[in-house]
Amino acid sequence: MELFDLIVIGGGPGGYLAAERAAQGGLKVCLFEKRALGGVCLNEGCIPTKTLLNSAKLYRHATESKNFGVTAENVKFDHAQVIKRKAKVVKILVSGVGMTMESNKVTVVKAPAEIQGKEEGKFKVVAEGKAYHADRLIIATGSEAVVPPIPGVKEGVESGFITTNREILDMTELPKTLAVIGGGVIGLEMACYFASVGVKVTVIEMMKKIAGPTDNDICKVLMAEYAKRGMEFKLEAKVLEVKPGIVVYEDKDGKHELATDKVLLSVGRRASTRGIGLESIGVELNRGAIVTDDKLMTNVPNVYAVGDCNGKIMLAHTAYREAEVAVNNILGKKDVIRYECIPSVIYTDPEVASVGDTKEACLAKGMNVKEVNVPMMYAGRYVAEVDAGKGFCKVVYDLDKKRVVGVHMVGSYASEMILSAAMMVDTELPADRLKKFVFPHPTVCEVIREAIFKL
Repeated sequence: MELFDLIVIGGGPGGYLAAERAAQGGLKVCLFEKRALGGVCLNEGCIPTKTLLNSAKLYRHATESKNFGVTAENVKFDHAQVIKRKAKVVKILVSGVGMTMESNKVTVVKAPAEIQGKEEGKFKVVAEGKAYHADRLIIATGSEAVVPPIPGVKEGVESGFITTNREILDMTELPKTLAVIGGGVIGLEMACYFASVGVKVTVIEMMKKIAGPTDNDICKVLMAEYAKRGMEFKLEAKVLEVKPGIVVYEDKDGKHELATDKVLLSVGRRASTRGIGLESIGVELNRGAIVTDDKLMTNVPNVYAVGDCNGKIMLAHTAYREAEVAVNNILGKKDVIRYECIPSVIYTDPEVASVGDTKEACLAKGMNVKEVNVPMMYAGRYVAEVDAGKGFCKVVYDLDKKRVVGVHMVGSYASEMILSAAMMVDTELPADRLKKFVFPHPTVCEVIREAIFKL
């Protein structure tokens, strides 16, 4: 019997960080990953998409900088080279995760793992016919793309006409037209990339707005910006069928057929919890996601679940924090997660970032709040670097508890600025204390300071 203190199933952000932290805490750890270390985030999500989006941004700057006194001729975009560089970036980072596991003496098993109940008081996990045992388990099996039962979708995926976020990142030739089914974060980031490099993109979204729970005014800015670049949005539209070269959808004006070279299916993700043996130890699920408390504990003692598989907030940095909380509790250090303090980012151009509740969400909870909305133009650096930008920063303040409960922004560097806003939400400092923070000048983040002074 090969014994470990902890077995981690899943080598994505939550899994590999949990393995690292546990090993650093003195535990003997075994990590299972059936595909590649780094999970969806590193191999077909966060990192690959940002690599593509950065190339698109460079191309846009090269072709749209006349007002800044920069004119470039014969600018070309080599999508195949972008994909080649993406593969190089992924390889470097995956290797880095592997070296981190090795340096922390984590045993890595690259094979599918299945829990097979308990044996002699230990959790039993089997991979490729070999049994491994441990006192504790962390489940970190991530999520998978939802494939809806729309007529023609299965056949479209099989033929390659329809792609998910996985396949589209390996496509070496740009289509002339692309239909994106789903206007959430993943769909928008990919739509942003392809539209920025000359592909005619149409986004089909069932809801009244794009980007899910994102602030309504931010969504309007994004749609207006991308309309300028030729992107079309079909809102409150339901896809009825997919045929070779055609997407059939219906909206308030009736049924339509959209001709397209390729389709990106991006209607959401679901927890990957099937086929790993959770039923053998009685782990509770809710609509396929593992139920956890604020310590990331499941209903089964000594079994934790971190990352997308618990269905809470499917973001890599959420998984990181969940991993730390789970391991801290395993090591006897009291710790809990506060989901309301976790920021989210949409890496479109312009960027979107937010943390906490919107004003509308606060009012729905019966809270007494004030919202201030400050244009990014209040920040000198933004004016210097962005030509006629429409970015802004909203701060939502709880008047009764005297603390910031939400910050929502759209504009350059939003992804980098949101940390300071998240710290304001987390520390619960009153406006009078926040006003004493010194922001470097000139920086775009000064817009947050301007908003604080208007509370």
